[in-house]
Amino acid sequence: MPEASVNGVALNAPGEVLPADTLRQRACTELLRQAAQAAGLLDAADAASPDGIISEAASRAIEALLDQALQLPDPSDEACRRHYQAHQGSYSTGERVRVRHILFAVTPGVDVAALRKHAEPVFLDVRCHDGKAADRFADAARKWSNCPSGAEGGELGWLTADDCAPEFARELFGHVEVGVLPRLVHSRFGLHVVEVLERVPGVAQSFESVRAAVANSLRQQAFVTALRQYLSLLAGKAALKGVDLEAAETPLVQ
Repeated sequence: MPEASVNGVALNAPGEVLPADTLRQRACTELLRQAAQAAGLLDAADAASPDGIISEAASRAIEALLDQALQLPDPSDEACRRHYQAHQGSYSTGERVRVRHILFAVTPGVDVAALRKHAEPVFLDVRCHDGKAADRFADAARKWSNCPSGAEGGELGWLTADDCAPEFARELFGHVEVGVLPRLVHSRFGLHVVEVLERVPGVAQSFESVRAAVANSLRQQAFVTALRQYLSLLAGKAALKGVDLEAAETPLVQ
């Protein structure tokens, strides 16, 4: 694998093969580390590590840099109420789903595009069959899933949002769908074909009881948007080699 770099600072060792997301994460972190040095918040002698792990001083300097660069106003009461009305399912308690899945795991060096091409035919097969044949989902899970649950036909049992990675929970909870979800679900573990077998709806919470959580959610959304814009600005002024930041759906910063 060619050496990737930000302004001449290597992101991987010569010949080291890294997943694209890992390279993007390292590039974003290195852009911010260098910006912190340029702003006088980090000693110029602070050096990047070949394994992508930054120093404690660099971590503190990046935090200070973002505090300066990203001026985020608190969300208004009106904005919080609009968000609450549009996402009430996300602010209920006690919601549970019974789920099974087929995992196509992302491992170091895997070609995600090729993995998707492998996963999509399986997804289409289990989603589109007429249900008259044997249990196609369980058979496919036993054959293809990289999760130990594959031996049990992909069964994960009853889950709450706290049992799942956040990106997985977003696809499962606060919805009404039952059956095979109409899209592959992306998580830090890979690509999932997911079937919701049963749902137990949660109990709705009043706006007043969850206002702080709503405001925090809006602050996080605003932070992600502002960080993406700031990273794009830094990337536009930097010499990038062997890494594509545009492919990242969210900022990847350590």
